[in-house]
Amino acid sequence: MQTGFRMVWLLAAVNAVAMSGTPMMMLVGSIIGARLASSEQWATLPIALMVIGTALGVLPAARGMARLGRKRTFLLFLAIGVAACALAASALARADFTLFCCSALLLGVTNAALQQVRFAAMECVPLDEGPRAASIIMCAGIVAAFLGPELAVLGKDLLAVEYAGSFLLGIGCFVGGAALLLLYTPAPQFSQPETSAHRPWKAMLANPTLVLAITSGAVAYVVMSFVMTATPISMHLHHGHSLEDTKWVIQSHIAAMFLPSLLTAWLFRALTIRGLMLAGLLCYGATIIIGLVDVSVLGFWGQLVMLGIGWNFLFISGTALLPRAHREGEQYRAQALNDGIVFSTQAVASLSAGWAISALSWQAILLLCLGPIALMIAALAVHRATQ
Repeated sequence: MQTGFRMVWLLAAVNAVAMSGTPMMMLVGSIIGARLASSEQWATLPIALMVIGTALGVLPAARGMARLGRKRTFLLFLAIGVAACALAASALARADFTLFCCSALLLGVTNAALQQVRFAAMECVPLDEGPRAASIIMCAGIVAAFLGPELAVLGKDLLAVEYAGSFLLGIGCFVGGAALLLLYTPAPQFSQPETSAHRPWKAMLANPTLVLAITSGAVAYVVMSFVMTATPISMHLHHGHSLEDTKWVIQSHIAAMFLPSLLTAWLFRALTIRGLMLAGLLCYGATIIIGLVDVSVLGFWGQLVMLGIGWNFLFISGTALLPRAHREGEQYRAQALNDGIVFSTQAVASLSAGWAISALSWQAILLLCLGPIALMIAALAVHRATQ
């Protein structure tokens, strides 16, 4: 147990450092896009491509881990992250929007592997300690939530080209994460290749518990990504709030995504997995209500904090439910199916945000989130009826 949790904390340190590139791109990606793109409608394309890269990277990451092991695959994808940041800095020097979009796509591919750190951590401990391990990994996001945007602002004027220095600092984060990862020893029971007796995807999805786990993660990301991707443009460019205020709101949002993980063990005991999912939906409802009446800095802060808490409750609930929703030996397959669906739907939401922020009001954007919320309520009802 002690050794298992030492590995969990080590993986949390890896994520705290290496995941900083994602919130950095979340803050500056659409702002840079608005300056480099031919039309503001394409401003969120880098963010969307980062999410698409995550979706595209899920299957290669899962296959790499099944064949090469967790450690080697993580190191390989961190190298891709280094290349992504170097490409972004070069794109800014050339004022090349297409090249910057390619760097965002590669950064998303790296993120696909880093997202699976939570599964590696859960494998280090007994099944009933899995939610605690996952919550520790998610707590590491608190560090990334502040480090990433701080690096973006710190590096903004570090070089002659605005924001190029931010991505050079991002390279240091990936190198640091790789150095920590060298100390990681994968759980021995998962060091062997996955069983070759694969059930079809359709057969796996016949399990309502797996469907609920995937739906919880997908709805968590769809609503969060749709609103968060549009926030920097809405705040900074449309409503005239400063970059510092926008940074603060994004930092608070990302911190709110991970801080509730400190209470995860207690929350699961008090509410159960289904109860925590319902709590997440209530937080999403509060996001919409606040946004409909207040677009001040504090109003955006309130929306994005509730959005982050709602994401945490829904995503960690789906993550905790997933190991209970597949057969023994199907872990990599189930994880790939889960993350593939989750990040593909997130990509659609991110792409839609670019159109929405240019064509609709902020309030209309929030009202569109009622659709995914209704889908999650339906999934909970179906799951309850089958138990």
